[in-house]
Amino acid sequence: MHGSPAPGGSGFGISLQDEGGDGEGSVATLAREARVDEFIRLFTSHEPRLRAYVLTLVSRWSDAEEVMQQCNLVLWQKFGQFQPGTNFFAWACRIARLEVLDYRKRRGREKVLFGDEFVDAVAQQAAAMSGELADRQAALEQCLEKVPPLLRDLLRRRYTDGGSVEAVAAAVGRSAEAVYKALARIRQALFDCITRTLAT
Repeated sequence: MHGSPAPGGSGFGISLQDEGGDGEGSVATLAREARVDEFIRLFTSHEPRLRAYVLTLVSRWSDAEEVMQQCNLVLWQKFGQFQPGTNFFAWACRIARLEVLDYRKRRGREKVLFGDEFVDAVAQQAAAMSGELADRQAALEQCLEKVPPLLRDLLRRRYTDGGSVEAVAAAVGRSAEAVYKALARIRQALFDCITRTLAT
């Protein structure tokens, strides 16, 4: 005859509490891990659209990268305020817009072309078009890989670093007119490449 199960046992030799551990602590740990997984899943699926959204609100790619780094941190810090089942992208856009405005304030000593009201108006339109913008950004990244290194360096100096045409020309040892024409040809080639990529 088999012995009786221990008091409080299930009869299968399984305890509902981890040996030597705190059951409530284990549940809390699992909840935190699930929350982290949920953030990673949501952020990963929406990050391209969010990056495209931010790119429409700042003047340079380097600015967008800086804003995105801060935005990513704030999104995680405030993720506890996000209501599961609601629109993560809309929530992230609201935070990103505030980060863009804060970034503009920190750089207040530099000349800005448009006021905060204009940024707000653009932000609303950009959020609605973010899917299309993300597709275009992905196509642009593919097309940039086809640009020869020397020409890609011109693009980086002019648009990522924000250098003037004259400064770029001086850095590469060419005339400003030659650099201007080269940039125009590169932009046209990228536009044609993006159009073909999106059409396929």
